[in-house]
Amino acid sequence: MIRPFRLRLLLGLLAGLALSAQAPLLVRTGRLLDMRNGQVRMDQGLLVKEGRIAASGPWAQVAASAPKDAALLDLSGQFVLPGLIEAHTHVLLQGNRTAQDYADQILKESVSYRALRAAAAARSALMWGFTTMRDLGSEGAGYADVDLKKALEAGVMPGPRLFVAGKAFSATGTYPLQNYAWELDLPSGVRVVDGVEAIRVAVRDEVRRGVDWIKVYVDRGTRLDPDGRLRSLTNYRPEELRAFVEEAHHLGRRTSAHVKGWDGIDAALTAGFDTLEHADGFTDDLLDRAVRQGTFWCPTIYAGLWVAEGRPLGRKFAEILSAAFKKGLAKGVKVALGSDAGAFPWTENPAKELALMVERGMTPLQALQSATVVGADLLGRKDLGSLEPGACADLVALPEDPLKDITALQRLDTVMKGGVVVRRDSPARP
Repeated sequence: MIRPFRLRLLLGLLAGLALSAQAPLLVRTGRLLDMRNGQVRMDQGLLVKEGRIAASGPWAQVAASAPKDAALLDLSGQFVLPGLIEAHTHVLLQGNRTAQDYADQILKESVSYRALRAAAAARSALMWGFTTMRDLGSEGAGYADVDLKKALEAGVMPGPRLFVAGKAFSATGTYPLQNYAWELDLPSGVRVVDGVEAIRVAVRDEVRRGVDWIKVYVDRGTRLDPDGRLRSLTNYRPEELRAFVEEAHHLGRRTSAHVKGWDGIDAALTAGFDTLEHADGFTDDLLDRAVRQGTFWCPTIYAGLWVAEGRPLGRKFAEILSAAFKKGLAKGVKVALGSDAGAFPWTENPAKELALMVERGMTPLQALQSATVVGADLLGRKDLGSLEPGACADLVALPEDPLKDITALQRLDTVMKGGVVVRRDSPARP
């Protein structure tokens, strides 16, 4: 017997196949959110050709100009916005609240098994409305993320378009697995590299293997000083961090820095990294520098709370991050949605991050922009994050207004990626 949800999913996938076989596609929307200016436009139309938005505007105008053989997707009772962009995930992880959780995946699960689980996670993410994800490190699974990206691009399975980092980098002795018997040669969750010249070669090799981003673990060993400042140990010398950034930029790749404490954030900003991940220890001076440099920030609030459960010091770190988030928002730091999904299990919807961002001071519109136009800017992809002509035809639709209740994003009705409807819970209208 097929359960109701699975039946709806199956029908949605079949509907997507049927619509994708008919080109072009005419979409009628009830309320359409313009992400750039925050305006909600009533009774709008979208014309989709070859997976992209060919025209948009008032329904009557778009419908009149559409080819007579265009298929119709009626979302006139729905609130429509662009597909969501998740800028910090680990699709090859399934939750690591404890060190043992992480070690079990690295040591007891084969890469092929982890890849199969990652494929299931990618499909879940797509059904939740995430049509694009930046995945920041395979955590010991080699370049399985590169293979998953290729499989998704080839249509082997449903999932978001992926931007991947392959093996993230850290220095000798700074990243798990650690503290096992010295005679054991255990695998690491990262690519270990030391020294400027070795770093340059390693970055070139990562690009050769198909990565889109260069991810570096810049610090570790976070501690709380008596003055309330969150401090950390940096993993690399300044010239080494500059080598990562210089070589990546030379090869046309952007850079991501895992940072937690003040020292790591300072080092990453000095080196010129494009995005900062976590950055719990942001202070006023560092936030001002991030604004001046145009650095993006993925705060990963939900993952921080998830991992901190039952840990008093972890809860304190979460409070520090919340305070930094409010300050960064007031100063105008470019905040992109990044939940660190994978640090928490893929049974959890990453859209929960949006609700936490709103609780900490964002307006619902700002939160939605962080998951669309800001995420697209972070990726350097002007054709994502909007429903303007020329953009990829990625959209989500829901019966509620997310500008009034951001948690409505966790109750989607329709998801389209590249002009193909992959989820449709409501029955199609005649």
